[in-house]
Amino acid sequence: MISALELSANAVTTASIILAGRNSVHTWWTGIIGSILFALVFGQALLYADVLLQLFFIVTSMTGWWQWLRGRNGRPLPISRAGHASYLWSIPVGLLATLGYGMLLYYWTKAYAPFVDSAVLVFSIIAQILLMQRRMETWVFWLLVNTIAVPLYASRELYLTAFLYAFYWINAIVSWLAWRKNLNSDQAISFVVAAK
Repeated sequence: MISALELSANAVTTASIILAGRNSVHTWWTGIIGSILFALVFGQALLYADVLLQLFFIVTSMTGWWQWLRGRNGRPLPISRAGHASYLWSIPVGLLATLGYGMLLYYWTKAYAPFVDSAVLVFSIIAQILLMQRRMETWVFWLLVNTIAVPLYASRELYLTAFLYAFYWINAIVSWLAWRKNLNSDQAISFVVAAK
């Protein structure tokens, strides 16, 4: 059965994710509210890595909000590319961090699916850092996270969350295409200013 808390967390987070894909600065404050609600949902489901992830999202959403508004010498941060080098460090580091954190959860907690849950945590952190920097590559990592998260959440009977993460997978593709269109354009900067 879907709880009111899970329903609320998903509604607010869905709004935040759609706003991110549309390059709107409002993604950040809605993301903070959604992360608070999801921390409670995941705590009840014993998905401790996901609880930690939500706390990380709260802090980074505050930072991302500022960066998108003022991160380029006091002006809005434009969409840009991180480059291929970002994959060369982020994927191996992500895999090692997943293994390390998964082992901690496996040996020291009663966490459910500690390694899969850790993969969602670690690659979400990488994706969030790229999102804060308004980098195109964020959407590749969100695709990976959503691919891992759907079966994990379904296995914990968080069916609405699993369904919405499948929707987020589609949203990541649409967002990647939209961001690519706006990459380094004046339209990307003016859209953020207009959204304030």
